[in-house]
Amino acid sequence: MGVQRFPVESTHIMMFARAVRDPNPIYADANYAANTEVGGVIAPPTFVQASAHFDLDYPLRPPVNGPWWGSGRDATGVADRAATGGLHAEQHYEYHRPLLAGDVLTATVHDGKTWQKEGRRGGTLNFAEQITEYRALDGELVVTARGVSVMTGKVVEQEG
Repeated sequence: MGVQRFPVESTHIMMFARAVRDPNPIYADANYAANTEVGGVIAPPTFVQASAHFDLDYPLRPPVNGPWWGSGRDATGVADRAATGGLHAEQHYEYHRPLLAGDVLTATVHDGKTWQKEGRRGGTLNFAEQITEYRALDGELVVTARGVSVMTGKVVEQEG
């Protein structure tokens, strides 16, 4: 996911915090937040994931006027979505400074490490990192997000 412009707006922060059921007033009450160490409304820890809504090509959102592939296996006949054999295994966020209402970010993505492990039931598990760097418009690194996905290899039948 690459995003050229991701405005961090106070109402967006408030709605996100409500959606994840986090009542901390630093996410919604400007008067309260002004009297904290950071001095303003900040975003919750996983907020940068909302930048996906600013990426028109985000692969986990069906295109406008395209088929909805749903959450069930072959829910609408879009079989290739269910056939990947992979899943999102981990997500990590490193904040280099608080993300404040009023910030405007860009996001760039690059590949991280890859590794393999043998699964408990046989077969190979292939792990891959994807690193997203969120920067302020002046280039300052604000948040680094690291996602780990895992793809299953086919189980090889053993003789005997």
